[in-house]
Amino acid sequence: MLFSWRKHEHRSQIVSEPFPTEWNGILKRNVHHDNQLSVQEKEKLRDDLRILISEKNWEGCDGLTITDEIKVTIAGLASLLLLSFEDRYFDMVQSILVYPHSYVRTGHTPLGGGIVIEGESHREGETSYRGPVILSWPDSLAGGRGQAHGSNLVLHEFAHQLDMENGRNVDGTPLLETQEQYGRWQNVMEVEFTRLENDCRNDHRTLIDCYGTTNPAEFFAVCTECFFESSQKMELQHTELYAILKDFYKQDPAHRSS
Repeated sequence: MLFSWRKHEHRSQIVSEPFPTEWNGILKRNVHHDNQLSVQEKEKLRDDLRILISEKNWEGCDGLTITDEIKVTIAGLASLLLLSFEDRYFDMVQSILVYPHSYVRTGHTPLGGGIVIEGESHREGETSYRGPVILSWPDSLAGGRGQAHGSNLVLHEFAHQLDMENGRNVDGTPLLETQEQYGRWQNVMEVEFTRLENDCRNDHRTLIDCYGTTNPAEFFAVCTECFFESSQKMELQHTELYAILKDFYKQDPAHRSS
């Protein structure tokens, strides 16, 4: 109880301070969604990003120096997911690691029957349950500026963190409010996942990234990207999918004023 009170007091003190003028400029340049938010949403995003910046351990990797631009951009994008949530600040994330480029990970892929493929892979970002969020800064910046062809690395990785908040392994289903919502979520996600698999298998042009066919967790993450980056097209082409994401995030980006 005392710890919770102290955290609340600390957060209240953070948001009571004037918002740095130069940070507004960073958001204007690097978080293209900010221009479409209402006054209340802008205020909420600025409060949340300051808390994320204060409470997370920010580390530059491979010689990258962490700057205010990096922190404000990444925290601003992550806060976009939190606009309609109260007192949720990705508490399972302790650290945010940022690389100056894509990076290489050594790992292994089990194929069954005792067969394992080992090797290196180039990555733009990743995260894990109660682990850090790892991001490539150029890819994060491109997504924030709307220059990544509908992709957004920061939204993708932090969507995984929302997925993990239900206490289970990452499975494509975040923490929902009602059993009815869970039932509708499962029905729509299964139909849309199969639809994407079929479209990608047959080389049909898709709005949703085919990377989403990897598993339900990746499907939720790429759908989150699409929801915020291509909202009007998603509402038109994937109406029910858009509706359940709108219900979860309690946002309607397709109808925000420009």
